[in-house]
Amino acid sequence: MEPWRLVGQRLGPVGFLTVQTQTFVTPDDRHTDWDVLIGDRTVAVVAITDDDRVVLAKQFRPGPGRVLLELPGGMVEEDEDVVEAAARELSEETGFVAADLALVGQTWLASYATHRRYAVLATGCRQVRLQRLDQDEFCEVVTMKLEEFLSHVRSGQLTDADIAWMCLDRISPWPHAEI
Repeated sequence: MEPWRLVGQRLGPVGFLTVQTQTFVTPDDRHTDWDVLIGDRTVAVVAITDDDRVVLAKQFRPGPGRVLLELPGGMVEEDEDVVEAAARELSEETGFVAADLALVGQTWLASYATHRRYAVLATGCRQVRLQRLDQDEFCEVVTMKLEEFLSHVRSGQLTDADIAWMCLDRISPWPHAEI
């Protein structure tokens, strides 16, 4: 898989994030402007098979400009339950289903964002069908041994490392290595 070629740039509200300039009054009575990313809820899934393999999506990521091994996940619809969204995204991106899914935490995208990100641990995962990708989604399904995934998270080559750590912290007892 090759990185995508950049052919143009534009500023403004495009896609699922909107930049909004917000003016605040500071404690010393000054006015200051801050650009805030306005975004909806997303979910990322650490999906583990019965033979201790983690299910990942190999895909190009425009921010880093690289092909990365990422957690399956995506947008949570307006009235959708987070765990149901995790199951849907896992199934769509990888064709895997889980015997058990558990919401383990949530975090903010950044201090300058309204975007909430949810962490779901999926266990007992097995592949039951082919992927069903959205029009602008291109990814390959990859599985990795759990102990290799721990090294991958530590490598800094995963955009949802905080989500991964939340889920890894819930695995008990740790089957192969100490965190």
